[in-house]
Amino acid sequence: MAVPKKRTSKTKKNIRKNAWKRKILNKVNKAFTLAKMIYKEEEKQKNDFD
Repeated sequence: MAVPKKRTSKTKKNIRKNAWKRKILNKVNKAFTLAKMIYKEEEKQKNDFD
């Protein structure tokens, strides 16, 4: 017979959610920094030809 699982507390749920958000924000910041660096390099090269 199936037994229902115990309910996860709000605290544990929030801890897990925040850990996930921290990981995602870290990746987003790295990607954004890389994009800015590439953009600046392209601008620099464009100005060198002028």
